[in-house]
Amino acid sequence: MTPDYFFDLATPLGFRVHTTRDYWHYVITFKHPDMYDRLDDVLSALSAPSEIRRSSKDPAVCLFYRLERPGRYICVAAKRLNGDGFFITAYLADYIKEGELLWPR
Repeated sequence: MTPDYFFDLATPLGFRVHTTRDYWHYVITFKHPDMYDRLDDVLSALSAPSEIRRSSKDPAVCLFYRLERPGRYICVAAKRLNGDGFFITAYLADYIKEGELLWPR
């Protein structure tokens, strides 16, 4: 049985990231309501980021940054386990966090 993903797309790092509609709704309703109408920006950050960094707190988490305007980024966190990637959250960021630069190389 194939999972019912709300989105499932390839990243420049060679793995796919997916989430369900229910989890997306949870993120935009409770965690980051400012991302409510930003699905296209989230998908762009995952598929065509300006930069990708490995989280300094969890090496399985990648932070996908897409420049929105000078000093403002869309950041999407995704976790990769056993080749499978899943969406954790998305938010607006004023700066890029420290961590190993994964993209561009």
